[in-house]
Amino acid sequence: MTVELRTLGYLVNRKRVGRLMRVLGLVAISPGPRTTIPHPGHTVYPYLLRGVAITAVNQVWSTDITYIRLQSGFVYLTAVLDWYSRYVLAWELSNTLEGAFCLSVLDRALRVATPQIFNTDQGAQYTSTDFTGRLQEAGVRISMDGRGRALDNIFVERLWRSVKYEDVYLKDYASMRQAVDGLGAYWHFYNTRRPHQSLGYRTPSVVYWGAAD
Repeated sequence: MTVELRTLGYLVNRKRVGRLMRVLGLVAISPGPRTTIPHPGHTVYPYLLRGVAITAVNQVWSTDITYIRLQSGFVYLTAVLDWYSRYVLAWELSNTLEGAFCLSVLDRALRVATPQIFNTDQGAQYTSTDFTGRLQEAGVRISMDGRGRALDNIFVERLWRSVKYEDVYLKDYASMRQAVDGLGAYWHFYNTRRPHQSLGYRTPSVVYWGAAD
Protein backbone atom coordinates (compact mmCIF):
# COMPACT_ATOMS: atom_id res chain seq x y z
CA MET A 1 0.00 0.00 0.00
CA THR A 2 2.83 2.40 0.86
CA VAL A 3 4.62 1.68 -2.42
CA GLU A 4 1.41 2.16 -4.40
CA LEU A 5 0.65 5.51 -2.74
CA ARG A 6 4.18 6.74 -3.36
CA THR A 7 3.84 5.72 -7.01
CA LEU A 8 0.74 7.90 -7.17
CA GLY A 9 2.70 10.86 -5.77
CA TYR A 10 1.70 10.76 -2.11
CA LEU A 11 4.67 11.33 0.25
CA VAL A 12 3.80 8.87 3.02
CA ASN A 13 5.77 6.39 5.07
CA ARG A 14 4.82 2.87 6.12
CA LYS A 15 4.00 3.84 9.70
CA ARG A 16 1.52 6.53 8.62
CA VAL A 17 -0.15 4.22 6.11
CA GLY A 18 -0.49 1.52 8.77
CA ARG A 19 -2.05 3.96 11.24
CA LEU A 20 -4.54 5.27 8.67
CA MET A 21 -5.48 1.74 7.65
CA ARG A 22 -6.21 0.87 11.28
CA VAL A 23 -8.35 4.01 11.68
CA LEU A 24 -10.33 3.08 8.56
CA GLY A 25 -10.60 -0.56 9.60
CA LEU A 26 -8.65 -1.79 6.56
CA VAL A 27 -6.73 -5.02 7.10
CA ALA A 28 -4.93 -7.52 4.95
CA ILE A 29 -6.84 -10.70 4.07
CA SER A 30 -4.95 -12.94 6.45
CA PRO A 31 -5.85 -14.52 9.79
CA GLY A 32 -4.96 -12.85 13.07
CA PRO A 33 -3.59 -14.74 16.05
CA ARG A 34 -5.83 -17.62 17.13
CA THR A 35 -7.38 -17.10 20.54
CA THR A 36 -9.72 -20.13 20.70
CA ILE A 37 -7.63 -23.27 20.98
CA PRO A 38 -9.55 -26.29 22.33
CA HIS A 39 -8.06 -28.93 24.60
CA PRO A 40 -9.08 -32.49 23.59
CA GLY A 41 -9.08 -33.74 27.16
CA HIS A 42 -11.31 -31.05 28.66
CA THR A 43 -15.06 -31.26 29.19
CA VAL A 44 -17.18 -29.10 26.88
CA TYR A 45 -20.52 -27.87 28.25
CA PRO A 46 -23.70 -27.31 26.18
CA TYR A 47 -24.88 -23.89 25.05
CA LEU A 48 -27.72 -22.84 27.37
CA LEU A 49 -28.81 -19.52 25.91
CA ARG A 50 -30.55 -20.28 22.63
CA GLY A 51 -33.97 -18.62 22.79
CA VAL A 52 -33.44 -17.38 26.37
CA ALA A 53 -34.77 -13.87 27.10
CA ILE A 54 -32.24 -11.73 28.95
CA THR A 55 -34.29 -9.76 31.48
CA ALA A 56 -32.04 -8.89 34.42
CA VAL A 57 -28.50 -8.02 35.44
CA ASN A 58 -26.36 -10.93 36.61
CA GLN A 59 -28.58 -13.35 34.69
CA VAL A 60 -25.89 -14.01 32.09
CA TRP A 61 -22.24 -13.04 31.99
CA SER A 62 -19.78 -13.97 29.28
CA THR A 63 -16.12 -13.63 28.46
CA ASP A 64 -13.79 -14.01 25.52
CA ILE A 65 -10.24 -13.22 24.37
CA THR A 66 -9.25 -10.94 21.53
CA TYR A 67 -5.89 -9.65 20.40
CA ILE A 68 -4.80 -6.01 20.51
CA ARG A 69 -2.17 -5.05 17.98
CA LEU A 70 0.62 -2.78 19.21
CA GLN A 71 3.16 -0.91 17.10
CA SER A 72 5.46 -3.88 17.64
CA GLY A 73 3.60 -7.15 18.12
CA PHE A 74 0.33 -7.72 19.94
CA VAL A 75 -1.15 -8.60 23.34
CA TYR A 76 -4.31 -10.42 24.41
CA LEU A 77 -7.33 -8.76 26.00
CA THR A 78 -10.04 -10.49 28.02
CA ALA A 79 -13.09 -9.06 29.76
CA VAL A 80 -16.20 -10.21 31.62
CA LEU A 81 -19.44 -8.64 30.40
CA ASP A 82 -22.95 -8.59 31.87
CA TRP A 83 -25.32 -9.25 28.96
CA TYR A 84 -28.32 -7.28 30.21
CA SER A 85 -26.52 -4.02 30.99
CA ARG A 86 -23.43 -4.41 28.74
CA TYR A 87 -21.41 -3.54 31.87
CA VAL A 88 -17.74 -4.63 31.87
CA LEU A 89 -17.12 -6.13 35.31
CA ALA A 90 -13.40 -6.85 34.90
CA TRP A 91 -10.72 -6.93 32.21
CA GLU A 92 -7.01 -7.69 31.81
CA LEU A 93 -4.21 -7.74 29.23
CA SER A 94 -1.65 -10.52 28.82
CA ASN A 95 1.28 -11.17 26.52
CA THR A 96 0.50 -14.92 26.50
CA LEU A 97 -2.59 -17.10 26.09
CA GLU A 98 -2.00 -18.98 29.33
CA GLY A 99 -5.18 -19.32 31.37
CA ALA A 100 -4.01 -17.40 34.45
CA PHE A 101 -5.17 -14.00 33.22
CA CYS A 102 -8.63 -15.38 32.37
CA LEU A 103 -8.92 -16.85 35.87
CA SER A 104 -7.75 -13.56 37.40
CA VAL A 105 -10.47 -11.63 35.57
CA LEU A 106 -13.10 -14.19 36.59
CA ASP A 107 -12.09 -13.91 40.25
CA ARG A 108 -12.33 -10.11 40.16
CA ALA A 109 -15.75 -10.24 38.52
CA LEU A 110 -17.06 -12.76 41.07
CA ARG A 111 -16.08 -10.34 43.84
CA VAL A 112 -18.65 -7.93 42.37
CA ALA A 113 -21.57 -10.37 42.05
CA THR A 114 -22.50 -13.91 40.97
CA PRO A 115 -24.29 -14.61 37.68
CA GLN A 116 -26.82 -17.35 37.07
CA ILE A 117 -25.12 -18.44 33.81
CA PHE A 118 -21.59 -17.86 32.56
CA ASN A 119 -20.96 -18.28 28.82
CA THR A 120 -17.60 -18.82 27.10
CA ASP A 121 -16.22 -20.35 23.93
CA GLN A 122 -14.55 -23.77 23.91
CA GLY A 123 -11.01 -22.48 24.35
CA ALA A 124 -8.70 -24.40 26.67
CA GLN A 125 -8.56 -21.45 29.08
CA TYR A 126 -12.31 -21.83 29.75
CA THR A 127 -12.66 -25.61 29.66
CA SER A 128 -9.84 -26.08 32.18
CA THR A 129 -10.80 -27.57 35.54
CA ASP A 130 -9.46 -24.45 37.28
CA PHE A 131 -11.89 -22.19 35.40
CA THR A 132 -14.95 -24.44 35.39
CA GLY A 133 -14.28 -25.45 38.97
CA ARG A 134 -14.32 -21.82 40.08
CA LEU A 135 -17.74 -21.37 38.46
CA GLN A 136 -19.10 -24.58 39.97
CA GLU A 137 -17.90 -23.55 43.43
CA ALA A 138 -19.84 -20.30 43.02
CA GLY A 139 -23.00 -22.17 41.96
CA VAL A 140 -22.91 -20.78 38.41
CA ARG A 141 -24.32 -22.73 35.44
CA ILE A 142 -21.75 -23.12 32.65
CA SER A 143 -22.62 -22.48 29.01
CA MET A 144 -20.28 -22.76 26.02
CA ASP A 145 -20.63 -21.63 22.41
CA GLY A 146 -21.01 -24.22 19.69
CA ARG A 147 -17.87 -24.87 17.62
CA GLY A 148 -17.41 -22.10 15.07
CA ARG A 149 -20.45 -20.15 16.31
CA ALA A 150 -19.13 -16.67 17.20
CA LEU A 151 -22.70 -15.31 17.25
CA ASP A 152 -23.42 -17.42 20.34
CA ASN A 153 -21.37 -14.80 22.21
CA ILE A 154 -22.57 -11.82 20.16
CA PHE A 155 -22.49 -9.25 22.97
CA VAL A 156 -18.77 -9.76 23.58
CA GLU A 157 -18.11 -9.68 19.83
CA ARG A 158 -19.81 -6.27 19.71
CA LEU A 159 -17.75 -5.18 22.70
CA TRP A 160 -14.51 -6.05 20.88
CA ARG A 161 -15.65 -4.06 17.86
CA SER A 162 -16.39 -1.02 20.06
CA VAL A 163 -13.08 -1.03 21.90
CA LYS A 164 -11.04 -1.52 18.73
CA TYR A 165 -12.80 1.08 16.60
CA GLU A 166 -13.27 3.65 19.37
CA ASP A 167 -9.91 3.28 21.10
CA VAL A 168 -7.26 0.82 19.88
CA TYR A 169 -7.20 1.77 16.18
CA LEU A 170 -7.24 5.46 17.05
CA LYS A 171 -4.57 5.36 19.76
CA ASP A 172 -2.10 3.01 18.01
CA TYR A 173 -0.50 1.94 21.29
CA ALA A 174 3.26 1.54 21.22
CA SER A 175 3.63 -0.68 24.30
CA MET A 176 1.68 -2.86 26.70
CA ARG A 177 2.05 -0.20 29.41
CA GLN A 178 0.43 2.38 27.15
CA ALA A 179 -2.31 -0.08 26.27
CA VAL A 180 -3.06 -0.84 29.92
CA ASP A 181 -3.33 2.86 30.77
CA GLY A 182 -5.32 3.73 27.66
CA LEU A 183 -7.74 0.83 27.92
CA GLY A 184 -8.28 1.57 31.60
CA ALA A 185 -9.47 5.04 30.63
CA TYR A 186 -11.59 3.61 27.81
CA TRP A 187 -13.38 1.07 30.03
CA HIS A 188 -14.22 3.84 32.50
CA PHE A 189 -15.66 5.87 29.61
CA TYR A 190 -17.49 2.83 28.22
CA ASN A 191 -19.12 1.93 31.54
CA THR A 192 -19.95 5.40 32.87
CA ARG A 193 -20.22 7.84 29.96
CA ARG A 194 -21.01 5.97 26.72
CA PRO A 195 -24.81 5.68 26.25
CA HIS A 196 -26.23 2.66 24.41
CA GLN A 197 -29.25 2.89 22.15
CA SER A 198 -30.31 -0.61 23.25
CA LEU A 199 -30.32 0.62 26.86
CA GLY A 200 -32.57 3.60 26.13
CA TYR A 201 -29.46 5.79 25.80
CA ARG A 202 -28.41 5.05 29.34
CA THR A 203 -24.89 3.94 30.27
CA PRO A 204 -23.99 0.37 31.30
CA SER A 205 -23.11 1.59 34.80
CA VAL A 206 -26.50 3.25 35.34
CA VAL A 207 -28.35 0.14 34.16
CA TYR A 208 -26.16 -2.37 36.01
CA TRP A 209 -26.03 -0.66 39.38
CA GLY A 210 -29.57 0.70 39.17
CA ALA A 211 -30.98 -2.75 38.50
CA ALA A 212 -28.69 -4.41 41.04
CA ASP A 213 -29.84 -2.14 43.90
